[in-house]
Amino acid sequence: MSADQFNATIIERIDLNPYLAIVKVKPDSGEASPFIPGQFCTLGLPRADGDPERTTQGKPPRLIRRAYSIASCGEVTDHREFFVVMVEEGKLTPKLFEVAEGGRVWMSDRCDGHFTLDAIKPGRNLAMLATGTGIAPYISILRTNQLRLARGESQPWARTAVLHGCRVESDLGYHQELSTLDAADPTFTYMPTLTRVGEDETWHGRRGRLPALMEPEVFESVAGFPLDPENTEVMLCGNPAMIETVQQMLEPMGFVTATKKQPGNIHFERYW
Repeated sequence: MSADQFNATIIERIDLNPYLAIVKVKPDSGEASPFIPGQFCTLGLPRADGDPERTTQGKPPRLIRRAYSIASCGEVTDHREFFVVMVEEGKLTPKLFEVAEGGRVWMSDRCDGHFTLDAIKPGRNLAMLATGTGIAPYISILRTNQLRLARGESQPWARTAVLHGCRVESDLGYHQELSTLDAADPTFTYMPTLTRVGEDETWHGRRGRLPALMEPEVFESVAGFPLDPENTEVMLCGNPAMIETVQQMLEPMGFVTATKKQPGNIHFERYW
């Protein structure tokens, strides 16, 4: 691949397990364009086969590009952070996981997406549900909120509950950060739940699938506020099956799924 196709460097990589990593990418310009917490941008690497047809024509290989939600604080501009899962049959992530710290990648400057607080009515309670790497946009939103609170600005919601469903404990990216916030902020609740805890593991937290936490009595006991459509906004991110299941649970309670044509209090972003 021609060196001038790369425009960014991986400055830090934290491997949580063989298939999950937190990656920080710094643009060559030294400053990434602003974004709204909850948005995504695109990472790219050359095709695995080197694109022989273009090589014989003297052209650089095409890039495989995929969109990733940004986990960085919305006011951090010197790098962007991503929470990436390796998809074994994928075209990009197996190559991305081969790139060590100091390695070069392509990163789009433009950010996009509507899974932000723009659609959330202020002053309400906020339930954030995620599976796997779907936690990333919430991390960006929460980090940005903490920074603004430190400056004396007001919080745009009343109470917040982050419910994170994963398979095993090592999948819980940002577990310590969210646990620390839970302990420090009386308006914030963090509840992880796991589905595949082995007998030799030390996990003492909640087990089971994420939708089980959305039974009204269970949710209120976990989140500290009722699942009331009159004053609660729900954000769903990750596995489409989780999103569909939770929608089907919430809509009979009076919740409405937001669309481009219809405002609502269920907001979602599918990851595949």
